Amino acid sequence: MAALSTTLANALLNGTLRNVAYTPVATVYVALYTVAPTAAGGGTEVSGGSYARTAVTFSAAASGAVTNSGTVTFPTSTGSWGTVVAAGIFDASTSGNLLYFGNLTASVAVGSGVAPKLNAGAVTVSLS
Repeated sequence: MAALSTTLANALLNGTLRNVAYTPVATVYVALYTVAPTAAGGGTEVSGGSYARTAVTFSAAASGAVTNSGTVTFPTSTGSWGTVVAAGIFDASTSGNLLYFGNLTASVAVGSGVAPKLNAGAVTVSLS
């Protein structure tokens, strides 16, 4: 997951090159998609069936990259979520701004009664 959203790219460019204050995000959340987003946003985020974005924590950056430091477990689905093909990182549990996004290594069909998870180290964000 290395793609940067346009929103975050603009904020980082303004913060580093124009002395415009950037406020770091206290908590970030992973979202799952059945249609992948682009830098401009969009895509189709999973909805219904008890779906909710889930908070994620990351290790300290090294060599231009970070990985999730713990397992991210989503709520148990109470209905089909469809085939999940991508994930995004947001600055809010609902609405908010897409920060990073990327396709999954393999798509996953999520039926009822499944609690999808991303193991520690499975989510990598790289700027190098």
